[in-house]
Amino acid sequence: MATVTKRGNSYRIKVSCGYDVNGKQVVQTKTWKPEPNMTARQIKKELDRQCVMFEEECKMGQVVATIKFEKFAEQWFEEYAVINLRHTSYERMRQLTQRVYPAIGHLRLDKITSRHIQQFVNDLIINGENQRTGKPLSRKTVVHHLSFISDVFSYAMKMDMLSDNPCRRVTVPKCEVKEKDIYTIEEISHIFELLDGDDVPIKFRVFFKLAVYSGYRRGELLGLEWKDVDFENNIINVRRTSNYTADKGIYTDTTKTKKSQRSQKYPQHVMDMLKELKLEQNAERTRLADKWIETDRLFIKWDGRPMHNNTPYFWFTEFCEKNNVRFCDIHSLRHLHASLLINAGVDVVAVSGDLGHSQVSTTSNIYCHMFQEAQARASNAIAEALSFDNKKQGTEQTQLPA
Repeated sequence: MATVTKRGNSYRIKVSCGYDVNGKQVVQTKTWKPEPNMTARQIKKELDRQCVMFEEECKMGQVVATIKFEKFAEQWFEEYAVINLRHTSYERMRQLTQRVYPAIGHLRLDKITSRHIQQFVNDLIINGENQRTGKPLSRKTVVHHLSFISDVFSYAMKMDMLSDNPCRRVTVPKCEVKEKDIYTIEEISHIFELLDGDDVPIKFRVFFKLAVYSGYRRGELLGLEWKDVDFENNIINVRRTSNYTADKGIYTDTTKTKKSQRSQKYPQHVMDMLKELKLEQNAERTRLADKWIETDRLFIKWDGRPMHNNTPYFWFTEFCEKNNVRFCDIHSLRHLHASLLINAGVDVVAVSGDLGHSQVSTTSNIYCHMFQEAQARASNAIAEALSFDNKKQGTEQTQLPA
């Protein structure tokens, strides 16, 4: 916004045009002098018009944000991300820079266009590979890259360094949507039988069965503490998550969203399973004595410390291979839980609350296909229940005039 200073018979109009590479504000000025015969009202009106015109001129040809994208992105990490983002989100953003910086990091903020970013996005879709598996990047991963770039530009706008975010005009091409890979009831029944085997450690038996019964995220399961379990009322409370990053190791964090903090009631046999796990932990605590490290966690290492986030995944991979069982990742158990609720006719609002989603729209978007199938079955059920009407209509066909 322009500022005006009266200097004798003239007016100085000053407009901020962003910041240079050193973070110093760039300001452009213009002097306007009214005609001698203009009234005070005319001067004010024309001065306002001159201010608007000068602001537009500055926007068209201003020396804004001459700082390179990579350098400013690092400032964004320091000034905004480290303070406002969850540590896991911060680390994910850091990983995204491995592709973003080589592509546009060397360009000035004010020189980056929507076309630059669109070309980068298209290249990720066509040529991008997962650095660990070598498989093509998912559309979700490409969206994460675009979101990171957009966040940096939005921060530049917030700091009055730019007047536009070029990411607004970028489109992520639609990819083929793959059906969620989840277990069937027959498969999960077989897995439950195998989990009841004598050679299966009770902590893994409880972890994977509870994952299906609860639909909790992996971090929510690993973050459970015994004080969260109400054995008297058969209720489990989700209050935190357990996460891992290379720099911090295993650490406790808040839940993904506020609505992720929830309380749910479970059948008695699930609570009995937890009691069995509790008894085993008490016995190990006594046996190890001063070697035991008290954390109150349900899922732990041999000495009581929190279980590593990757441990359930690696254990389940070996378990499936050993028993010749199809492997679906741990998050698929959450999808299985949701599908069981939907197939049972539970409405989207209740499913959303059960899964701890922040918005109902999140649930409906993720499980849209499942809800559509459930709705179709409901319509068929009504048609079958009213089949007598179809038979009646069949015997009373309307005769058309000859």
